[in-house]
Amino acid sequence: MITASIVAFKTNVDELSQIINCSIKSSISTIFIVDNSPTDALQAVVNSFGSTKLAYIYGQGNVGYGAAHNIAIQRSLELGATYHVILNPDIIFEEGSIEDLANFMDRHPEAGSVMPHITYPDGSIQRLCKLLPTPFDIFARRLLPKSWSEGRNKKFEMHFMGYDKIWNCPSLSGCFMFLRNSTLQQVGGFDDRFFMYFEDTDLIRRIHRVSKTLFYPHVTIVHAHRAEHKTSKLLLKISIQSTIKYFNKYGWLFDKERRVVNRRALKENNHILES
Repeated sequence: MITASIVAFKTNVDELSQIINCSIKSSISTIFIVDNSPTDALQAVVNSFGSTKLAYIYGQGNVGYGAAHNIAIQRSLELGATYHVILNPDIIFEEGSIEDLANFMDRHPEAGSVMPHITYPDGSIQRLCKLLPTPFDIFARRLLPKSWSEGRNKKFEMHFMGYDKIWNCPSLSGCFMFLRNSTLQQVGGFDDRFFMYFEDTDLIRRIHRVSKTLFYPHVTIVHAHRAEHKTSKLLLKISIQSTIKYFNKYGWLFDKERRVVNRRALKENNHILES
């Protein structure tokens, strides 16, 4: 069984409808719509599909992105699902994508998580495979001229692996996360202390400790990725707060695990030959 969750907060109706439509057409059995909005107006959108696959959850308040997904993850575990998929509202995927990823995970029980190839709507690559971040990686990307940090940023985004191989990456984007529930039970879900941003980095890091967290280039999804923290002062503040929480949790300058994991991820023999 495969379940999925979408967290909404005043989400654009057309955008929400699009991802719901994609999900209903797939082999996902139950799609939890966890609505953090101040009103339940989006329930009408969910109800309009008339699908028994959809489960609308409301009333928890704006608890944050990770905490809202945790509500759905707990229900997925109670249902006995094998896999759970984290879906951003601003993505779309073709029919067969979920099935291909499930088949891949079935063939690779050592994998706790897999992320497909992700593009912008114009077809260009989103380089969302990353090393575990250092403070410089985060702040240089935001504060320094691009030319000053371009080389380091290419390394951080793992350009060297070409984005054409199955690779064991220590950090994968949270816009689409195909997760093995038995691994989630082992490491726990999202850390509720991250209201938004870095919750995906933290979760994949913990999954990477006990299993492989793989990039799979043979399935492609489209992600709008508005990077709203760059234009919203509130979201920028939340982003900075989450950054501080992350480095307080794992270490700023001294993080032995980061050093070991990143060194392993940089090795050319780290890719996985598909079976």
